[in-house]
Amino acid sequence: MPEPFPSGPVRAEGPPLVAAGRSGAPRLIVLDPAGAAKHEGLPATWRPLAEDHEILWHRAPVEGAWRETAETLAAPQRSDLVTSGPLAAEALRLAAEHPGALRSVLLVDPAAEGMTSPGDATAADEAWLARHDAEITALHDSNVEVEVLAHSSDAPDDQVPSPLPLGHGRVVDALREALAALDSAGQFRDPYAG
Repeated sequence: MPEPFPSGPVRAEGPPLVAAGRSGAPRLIVLDPAGAAKHEGLPATWRPLAEDHEILWHRAPVEGAWRETAETLAAPQRSDLVTSGPLAAEALRLAAEHPGALRSVLLVDPAAEGMTSPGDATAADEAWLARHDAEITALHDSNVEVEVLAHSSDAPDDQVPSPLPLGHGRVVDALREALAALDSAGQFRDPYAG
């Protein structure tokens, strides 16, 4: 699989995959364009999620990350895929190739690359969703939900350029809410189901 995101020397250091949490628990697959978790540990904001989930954090800029992602998606366990801006379209493509492996694709700032300021993130993300409507509808028809978790903003707690980092507290809070909503809507994950 081609590497769709450029990697610099710092981003490309470290392992392509960081695993945390309980094996056999509901699985979160993270496709991280920024290459966080370089030191083989999850961002601190994600560590509490590891108590109830198996987290497979794929560091996209690292050589081998795409192979690891393909192997993870080939496994029979139904999972939730989380990614941000630069890899949002790639996440939809991966979900279309492996619909039985995913319950949801959860996105952060999917239109981040086209934004001129954080204030237009919501409008830019809505336009991105509209451009990808056919793909999203096809995924929905395959029982894969697609949702935007969080947007960059001009808020005081968002002092970083787009896309909002996956380790940002607002992203983790929105992820918890989205997972709870999927669980309560009957989109539960049976970690032993194929």
